[in-house]
Amino acid sequence: MFELQRLRPDHETAVLEFERANRAYFTKSISDRGDDFFAGFAELYRALLAEQDAGVAVYHVLVDGDARVVGRFNLYRVADGTAEVGFRVAQHVAGRGAATAALQDLCRIAGVEYELRTLRAAVSHENVASQRVLAKAGFVASGPAEFQGRHGMWYELPLASHFG
Repeated sequence: MFELQRLRPDHETAVLEFERANRAYFTKSISDRGDDFFAGFAELYRALLAEQDAGVAVYHVLVDGDARVVGRFNLYRVADGTAEVGFRVAQHVAGRGAATAALQDLCRIAGVEYELRTLRAAVSHENVASQRVLAKAGFVASGPAEFQGRHGMWYELPLASHFG
């Protein structure tokens, strides 16, 4: 069983372990975070919490029954009722529906608790698994995207039609 939790200071060690354990897996479909990310993780983590406190982002972790982080589901650039979505799950839970269920939960939370109206996500053409997760959660392609040196597609979900 998995639970989506809002990021807290006490998640720091578990998030770092998750990122380290899955680094090679993630770089198969998304750009590597680089060594500096891991070397300066404590400072970066504090910055994430500060962004969350400022209301410009809302970060979540997906935890398993043993309180291990097995995914991250985040809302970035929160402004004017809109946010961008980013997510990743551990290799050992990928393909089992965890990402889809967690993203659906995040969308519900975004609409009901955070009162957002629209979510957007950019996904590279190579990241077929994330494209499928977005489609299962109700996102539709809305135009070309270029990010992290990769070509991809923007996906969008109007929350009012799902949770309004």
